[in-house]
Amino acid sequence: MIRDHYAVAAALACLLALPGRTSAQQPTEQRRVDSLAAEVRSLKARLDSLRAQLIHRPAAAEPAADTSLAALRAAAAVAAGTDTTKMKADTAQQTRFIGRERNQAQLNPEISATGDVRVYGTAPGIQRDNFDPREFEVGFQSALDPYSNTKIFVSLENGSVSVEEGYAYWTGLPGHIRFDIGKFRQQFGELNRWHLHAVPETEYPLALRNYLGADGLAGTGISLYHAFGGLGTHELTAQVTRSESDSALFGGGGRPTYLVHLLNFWQLTPSTYLQIGGTGLYGTNPSSALRTKVGGLEFRFTWRPPQRALYRNITLRGELYALRKDSATVNAQTHLGWYVDGTDKLNERWIVGVRYDYVEDPVTSLITRQVIPTLTMWESEWVELRAQYTWSKLAGASATNQFALQAVWAIGPHKHETY
Repeated sequence: MIRDHYAVAAALACLLALPGRTSAQQPTEQRRVDSLAAEVRSLKARLDSLRAQLIHRPAAAEPAADTSLAALRAAAAVAAGTDTTKMKADTAQQTRFIGRERNQAQLNPEISATGDVRVYGTAPGIQRDNFDPREFEVGFQSALDPYSNTKIFVSLENGSVSVEEGYAYWTGLPGHIRFDIGKFRQQFGELNRWHLHAVPETEYPLALRNYLGADGLAGTGISLYHAFGGLGTHELTAQVTRSESDSALFGGGGRPTYLVHLLNFWQLTPSTYLQIGGTGLYGTNPSSALRTKVGGLEFRFTWRPPQRALYRNITLRGELYALRKDSATVNAQTHLGWYVDGTDKLNERWIVGVRYDYVEDPVTSLITRQVIPTLTMWESEWVELRAQYTWSKLAGASATNQFALQAVWAIGPHKHETY
């Protein structure tokens, strides 16, 4: 087609370049001109036909871009000015070795630390012990191997060092059973399992402290846990331990104590949850014919909208304790204690709450009532600040008022470890 363009152009140039001729040569030259003009017309017709074909011919499809991973890597290498040919040759010649051993960083446990400091003011009465470095806790957690894990919590409290918890546990055993061995806070009710700095108020509920010990119920022994379904979700825990509350609860016999806890959980709506549970604890001291029984009932209702769980959360919980000691010298009497606690998370930072306590003293049978409103600010994931007022009334005595400020902070991968 390009050659035809050149032929037409040459013919036109020849016609334009013809010089004038004499009259004798005109017939011959006229025939030549007519012949060339006919050839030019023919070539022009062919040129017009070719142009029409070019105009109506469909455009050729462009090749699809190569979007494979190899092509993208090659394009990135070219953009970076890297010689991909040399890279491929080096990669083909290079031998790669992969070690399966654990390095030093993997051998180290995860370490966290929590500080809990409180300031008190009481009225009426003389002010003393107003500043309390309540507890500093260091936690170590690690996977021992693919089958077992460990948790160890060391407590530095009032100048003394103690192991608050230290146990190993196995999951995925036959029957979907979890097995724990060591020292641990026992699964009695809702809050006993929690570490002190994680509870909704500055102290454990009064009934828990009076019936299970000032620091709650903890012991050294073994624990079996199993979760199962059917009309909800259910958890069964069985524990055999030597309780640290042995002298107060069981007369110091040092014999094994037995605990069974059943918890039932239902999701009522996408935003609401309900759990109801019961606990039984039993221990003896043959030397004084003492048999101690502690029973507990618990409930918890939570409203937490999934779209705003970070900002809104309302929780209502309560526990009932019943303590009975039978011995050869003491007439059996059942003492009751309970509490109801509610918290409302107003937004991402602020939480308001209130708790009511009712307790019969296990020794004097005198009744104590308490009302405890709180205001908590989650400054961040690492820092929690709380203001608390406590109104307390012991039967036959004047009411007392206490104001408290609490600061809890944490470092490490496990912030404000609940348990």
